[in-house]
Amino acid sequence: FTMEQEFYKNRLIERYELDVLVPNKYDRQVIHKIIYEELCLGEVKDGSKSEYLRIIDLLSSQGAEAVILGCTEIGMLVNQGDTNVKLIDTTEIHAKKAVEYAI
Repeated sequence: FTMEQEFYKNRLIERYELDVLVPNKYDRQVIHKIIYEELCLGEVKDGSKSEYLRIIDLLSSQGAEAVILGCTEIGMLVNQGDTNVKLIDTTEIHAKKAVEYAI
């Protein structure tokens, strides 16, 4: 999983001095399953949304101030209106930067 890779975590730590939290192994497996067995196939399930929100809440309870949505499909499932925890949608960021670059 990208979230487990040192290059991603280290960049956030070195550049922004952040404490980086990663979901536990079970929750990483849940995330992987939802992305590849549902979202990549265009399936959006209420139960999966509940699981994502549970994981977001758990990370928040562990001190997370924001959660990175680091896969293009996750925005199909959850958005900022679903939680009080700040969500950083990398798909949205990439799209905005592409438009800025094009203009």
